[in-house]
Amino acid sequence: MLKTQQKRSTESGFTLIELLIVMSIILILATLAIPAMQNSIKKANQTSAIASLKDIAAQENNYNSDYPTHGFACSLAALGGKPGTGAPSSDAAQLIPEELAAGNKSGYTFAITNCNKITVNNQDQITGYTVTAVPNSVGHSGDRGYCTDENGQIHYDPKGGTNCTELLQ
Repeated sequence: MLKTQQKRSTESGFTLIELLIVMSIILILATLAIPAMQNSIKKANQTSAIASLKDIAAQENNYNSDYPTHGFACSLAALGGKPGTGAPSSDAAQLIPEELAAGNKSGYTFAITNCNKITVNNQDQITGYTVTAVPNSVGHSGDRGYCTDENGQIHYDPKGGTNCTELLQ
């Protein structure tokens, strides 16, 4: 009878120590994996921001060709617009996706600033602009701020702002 009682006690599940060891290993692995995942997300957001800036610059040139009396667009809303709600116009050219036209995409905030204009035949014509992309949360959604202009070169601010002095290679 004594042997059957001993046998049952040794067949029971894991001991508390074994469970604590397994949980500690899982915690250590999670501690190592989370920063790597966050860096991957930041890199993806930064790559998306660069691609979006290139798209905006290309669509600015299309806008300039489609609406030469206006020149370039001085707002993301003018480049945007919902397809199917009517014909494209200088106020809603339907050239960029709605998400980008709203100014936020993949952890970055986009804006068109520093619009240079001249007046031709009593009509303002935009001859230059700057597009900026700054992280919504520097260090979390991205590390760098990006800028481009009518020349199409992308510069960055290593501190995440709009002081874009470094040329992106």
